[in-house]
Amino acid sequence: MPHGSLRRLAPFAALVLIVVAGVVYLEVQSHAEGGALQASGTVSAVEVTVASELSGRVADVLVDEGDRVEAGQALFRLDGALLEAQHSRALAAQGLAEASLHTVEANLESVEAQYALALSAARRQALPSRLADWAGETPWQFSLPGWYFGQSEEIAAAEDELSAAEEAVVQSRADLEALLPAAQREALREAEDRLAAAAAAYQVARDVQARAGAARTTADLLEAADEQLEAARLELVEAQSEYDNLFDDVAASEMLQARADLALAQARLEAAADRLAGLQTGEDSLQVQAAAAQRSQASAAVEQARAAVAQAQAEVAALDVQIEKLVIYAPSAGVIITRSLEPGEVAVAGGAVMTIGQLDQLTITVYLPEDRYGEIHLGDGARVTVDSFPEIEFEAQVARIASQAEFTPRNVQTQEGRRTTVFAVELTLSDPLGRLKPGMPADVIFDDGN
Repeated sequence: MPHGSLRRLAPFAALVLIVVAGVVYLEVQSHAEGGALQASGTVSAVEVTVASELSGRVADVLVDEGDRVEAGQALFRLDGALLEAQHSRALAAQGLAEASLHTVEANLESVEAQYALALSAARRQALPSRLADWAGETPWQFSLPGWYFGQSEEIAAAEDELSAAEEAVVQSRADLEALLPAAQREALREAEDRLAAAAAAYQVARDVQARAGAARTTADLLEAADEQLEAARLELVEAQSEYDNLFDDVAASEMLQARADLALAQARLEAAADRLAGLQTGEDSLQVQAAAAQRSQASAAVEQARAAVAQAQAEVAALDVQIEKLVIYAPSAGVIITRSLEPGEVAVAGGAVMTIGQLDQLTITVYLPEDRYGEIHLGDGARVTVDSFPEIEFEAQVARIASQAEFTPRNVQTQEGRRTTVFAVELTLSDPLGRLKPGMPADVIFDDGN
């Protein structure tokens, strides 16, 4: 190799020798200290973040940073003017709902009494009918006794008959309409209207003429009544003639039959309605049904009023809960580590405003190189020193050993230098006097378990 090349490689070779010598020195130095395992870390504590569940302006802050607090101790309070106003309004609404409930309950009692009176009167009216059902005779075609069917069954049958009668009327009207083509129906209606009006006018004129003849009147008045009657008669004759000219004999007979069918259907409907009305006695009478409907309506009003009262009470209860949350309490005992709010500021719901550190549960996490990881076991003791108290050694105990290796954190180094992978080891600290604080850098010397 040329002499110039050797001269250029000399600085790199010297650097490699220095690094190797340093590593060898650290290894020797470590074993020279009796094999004690050392590491560095930072003291930490369980920290609880405090936030308000409500948004609002801060009225008072009751603690400062560094204060020790107990679980349940008040930390700060929000202004509650708006919630108090809403609470007063909700109480007024609740009172109104309760008053409405008393009113409808009183109305229900009145309606219940009216229903009882209506039922009693209806039963007294229906007594003769009930006795007749037992003692009365039945048609020979009906072989069962009169008491065989109950009133409700008879009413149901009467309702069915009424429906059938209504359908018969509709069908009879349709049959009547179908007798003539559409073009002749309007002429028929006009002729029927004229004939009906003429018949009515003739009846009135005849009554007037009879009254004039019976009274002591002048001849002129009687003559006028006769003339009026004659005019009405002639109009009736012409109207009847106009109506008759619309049909031949067959069509006239069919029209008369259709009119007869419609009249019978209408009579059947009226008879069915009368029959149903006659059966609706006692508890089934219309008076009792009307009273029952009023009772149902009053009962529904009571239920609605009770629901309104329940809703108003729920509104008051919800506001009570919100008012209770105006004061924020410490969720656990500890020391106020941070406080980021002042009176007059607006706290946002869920926003962290304080941090409580549980200094009686201090820990420190250190990172050990992979080649020393097997020397540590759960429960092993250790000594911890901090810069603030260099002459004091605090006792510690291994509480957790990571089960998986990780890269060395940038802000933590062991005394043996940075390694490619390390294992995290968490220790619990004993400090009854409360001298250690979160964030303090500390050195850990593990006790030799051998």
